[in-house]
Amino acid sequence: MSAPRLRPPFRVEHTGSFKRPADLIRQHELFNQGKSTLEELRSVEDHAIEEAIQIQRAVGIKAINDGELRRYHFFEGLFDKLEGMKYFPNVPSEWFVDGVPTAVVFRGENHRAPPTYLCVSKLRRVKPCYLDEFEALKKMTTPEEHKYLKITMPSPEFYHLRYGMFAFPKSVYQNDEEYFADLIEIYRAELGDLYAAGCRNVQIDFPQISFLCNEKALTAMEKRGIDHVALTDLYLKVMGACIEGRPDDMTVGIHVCRGNWHHNVEPWSEGGYDRIAEKLFSEIPADTYYIEYDNERSGSFEPLRWLPRNKSVVLGIVTTKSTELESKEELIRRVHEAAAIIASGEEKRSMDEALNQICISPQCGFGSFSEGFSFMTEEDVAKKLKLVVETAKEIWPDM
Repeated sequence: MSAPRLRPPFRVEHTGSFKRPADLIRQHELFNQGKSTLEELRSVEDHAIEEAIQIQRAVGIKAINDGELRRYHFFEGLFDKLEGMKYFPNVPSEWFVDGVPTAVVFRGENHRAPPTYLCVSKLRRVKPCYLDEFEALKKMTTPEEHKYLKITMPSPEFYHLRYGMFAFPKSVYQNDEEYFADLIEIYRAELGDLYAAGCRNVQIDFPQISFLCNEKALTAMEKRGIDHVALTDLYLKVMGACIEGRPDDMTVGIHVCRGNWHHNVEPWSEGGYDRIAEKLFSEIPADTYYIEYDNERSGSFEPLRWLPRNKSVVLGIVTTKSTELESKEELIRRVHEAAAIIASGEEKRSMDEALNQICISPQCGFGSFSEGFSFMTEEDVAKKLKLVVETAKEIWPDM
């Protein structure tokens, strides 16, 4: 069996957000109403993060993060800090691109789009976006843990697919290539500043790419005249350019997220990864891929046959959408099933080598949006993470 991993990803991972305690949610409400100071908010955030760190340590997770507990939504912290982006408290429903699953949600009855930042002038990064989060996390952890600390951030196309022609004015950027060229430089600068501060572990959440696996979404785009094949290629190219050239000892993982909202709407992105897998694994110079596999909407493991021998995959096989604990035996069986497909894939390898490329995690975070799942408690979060750790120890005893 292989030696223990000395750099991320590790056998056990989680993809970011933690369940926000009730007092933190309340404090955010008070702050937004002008009834609380920033210092009071930071104090409550710090306490919640310290508890999240202790949960991660207790169950045996090395790649500690702050649970995204300083954010209201998982994608905050980048676009809202860029010069050239404008805050829109209410986005008109007609701005949403037909076929994109978020349009289905936010055009639905009793749903309103979350506050949005859209480009109104040339984009400039006038200050680091996530450096404060990383420095605060360092203060709460030991020097030995610093090289494993993980920062999460949204992907560059986040608002582009959602709003299409409204993503930026043509008077500012003539085309998508110009718009993304500035974002590419912004992401590279952000990774550079994080690296200089000691960050060696970054996860980029890439939910939009999974929308392009959804047949309903693709059909709707075609009716509107959107070339979804070209769009997929563009997004993959941009993502690759954002992380290209980073230092060799900085791990960057791509989380192909499929949505984790509690509202009773159709799944945001049904359909397997077959449409995107080959290009995702080969064209983006990422070190690892966090791939959701907690239910049938994710399809089979078959697309993993495209995983190169020099990369790893974190299988999200434990759901965060239910408190019910999965069968450990079934989880182990699924990991071996995935390894068999990787071993017999485009680059043949042994089962041991394939298993060595696999890590496991919950399929998504526990609080991607502030309210999270009301039925999920902090204790439930700990139990889910403990299950992942116990499963991993049986598959990789030397982890």
